[in-house]
Amino acid sequence: MVKACAHGDNEAQSIGLKVAVNALNEAALENWTLWLSGATSGLVARLLRCGSRSFSQACFECPALLKRSLQVTPDHIKETMTRLDHIPFMDLAAQRKRLGGVIDAAISKVLNHNQFILGPEVPALEQSLATYCGASQAISCANGTDALVLFLKAQGVGEENAVLCPSFTFAATAEAVALVGATVIFVDVDAHTFNIDVASLELGIETAQKIGMQPVGVISVDLFGQPCDYSPIENVCEKHGLWLLSDAAQSFGASYKGRKVGTIGIATTTSFFPAKPLGCYGDGGAIFTDDPDLPEVLRSLRMHGEGVDKYDNVRIGLNSRLDTIQAAILIEKLKIFDEEIDRRNAVAARYTSALADVAKTPVVPDGCLSVWAQYTLRVKAQERDRLASTLLANGIPTSIYYRKALHQQTAYRHFSIAGNGLPISETIANEVISIPMHAYLEADVQDRIVDAIRATLG
Repeated sequence: MVKACAHGDNEAQSIGLKVAVNALNEAALENWTLWLSGATSGLVARLLRCGSRSFSQACFECPALLKRSLQVTPDHIKETMTRLDHIPFMDLAAQRKRLGGVIDAAISKVLNHNQFILGPEVPALEQSLATYCGASQAISCANGTDALVLFLKAQGVGEENAVLCPSFTFAATAEAVALVGATVIFVDVDAHTFNIDVASLELGIETAQKIGMQPVGVISVDLFGQPCDYSPIENVCEKHGLWLLSDAAQSFGASYKGRKVGTIGIATTTSFFPAKPLGCYGDGGAIFTDDPDLPEVLRSLRMHGEGVDKYDNVRIGLNSRLDTIQAAILIEKLKIFDEEIDRRNAVAARYTSALADVAKTPVVPDGCLSVWAQYTLRVKAQERDRLASTLLANGIPTSIYYRKALHQQTAYRHFSIAGNGLPISETIANEVISIPMHAYLEADVQDRIVDAIRATLG
């Protein structure tokens, strides 16, 4: 609903707007009143400034929503969005412009040979991935979540077992443990790297033992593209007889003290979701290992537990194969991956140099190489929403990874946590905000982002 009143000629005109949230079903906009001057294009820009991210994003994606709330025409809204010069959060189009021809040719090849399931591109990709990171074997699968589940099933993890993982991460890590019937023990993260805190890991093992569970392994998470501090984690695992699985959904291509991600722990899993540093045009995943026995079991599990052929089922498995077309796409993307990682690191260095005095910028320990799946700032909790809405009003998107730690989520609250709580995970969930990051972020566009952040926080 819109209420407008004019106070003079066009130059001095002011429009008063009150957005009725119930009509929009957007609780985050409740009681917002906007006072705007000038043409309706300014009105739209200022609406975006005050609105919640979900509503504002919907404005970009669905002009009809704005039409209902502002009573302006869709054509005018589209024109306004163009003038706002919206910066992409990640620019798949720029990469597509660079690789479009070779990827189209690769897809066409698959369309012509018609081997859409486990065609020749799949083993070719697996070999290329293994060679890239130095692992003995790479086993592709349908997505990063399945990669975790396949590993857990191959290890025989089940109801009597506990698996430790960080609480400040995406749900898939804990979800995989729950899906195989095991118990999740959440541990805290380091305040600077957002990766597993070793002291909390020790407390988590004690917690598992106190509740009568047998801890069998640790799933570390290389959050936002940065590898964990693996040496102390490996020491804890060796001390307690636990396996270590590296969840590298965001960090494939990174390295830790000269060791490539993919060669750490008994196995490493990754995701090729389109937004990942190495992403396909759909879902995809892989498991890397040097273990001589795991690959055969994993390949069986991804094909319904097949034995000598697909009609001989020797174990309960999944249908989790990487499509041949996605493999073909990834083969071409892998060829320029190192260059893109270098570009991401250059973008990250510029951000850190320009923003370190107004926000807490990411910390990459010596000896580590991040692939910068995200560039995530920490700001004061009371400033985060204001920063996000101000940036959006200037055509700069942001995202929050993650608003709630997993142990605070409805689906996972019943699982145990390490020690007396996970204070770092709970604190940073209220402070983190990620800004545009990709390999094709030009310096002048990045300057615009930096200027807007400094103007808001400085």
